[in-house]
Amino acid sequence: MSDDPIISPDTHRETRIPPRQAQTRKWPVLHAGSVPPFDAAKWDFNIYPVPLVDAVARFTWGEFLALPRIRVFADMHCVTRWSLLDNLWEGVATRELLKHVTIAPSAKFVMVHCEYGFSTNLPIDDFFGDDCLFALKHNGQDLTPDHGYPLRLVVPKLYAWKSAKWVRGVEFMTADRPGFWERWENGGYHMRGDPWTGGPNGDGERMRPDSEYTGHSL
Repeated sequence: MSDDPIISPDTHRETRIPPRQAQTRKWPVLHAGSVPPFDAAKWDFNIYPVPLVDAVARFTWGEFLALPRIRVFADMHCVTRWSLLDNLWEGVATRELLKHVTIAPSAKFVMVHCEYGFSTNLPIDDFFGDDCLFALKHNGQDLTPDHGYPLRLVVPKLYAWKSAKWVRGVEFMTADRPGFWERWENGGYHMRGDPWTGGPNGDGERMRPDSEYTGHSL
């Protein structure tokens, strides 16, 4: 692991807090339901499906811990309007997956699958950003269970619900489909979730527009 962390581009903004957000000094805990238990002997991480990857890849906990690591200095913005600046994450770059599977050109999106059926969808270009990683540590300490231990995704450029907790695998997709929080019955959060959309007078991509609602749950 390099001594120098990757610096997330948004930390170079003149104004680092998006419109209508407020800076917090503490890291709030937000999730639905209980924290899932962790059993290292049963935990695995899967990358699929064929033919969007050349072969399904599976990692045990020990195998995942042995992957090369990076550190990322980044800010975090929650759709509930708090922003936590100056986070130092450590973990496995999302781009590390490219060393273990060959991805078909038709794969344009990913669904990140987590414990208890939670999930989130992302465009593949956002997912493979240089500052994106599967985090194991935050500010030098192991993640706590409330914040996603043993493993959470971190995508600094998007709202924090896209940085899903308790990750167990990645599904590549040819077309976008909503994850857990993006479904209408769970709130209808935006399919992408960019906090900077709209400029100084904007309000970010918080919720899906009504025009997307077709009367079906997705």
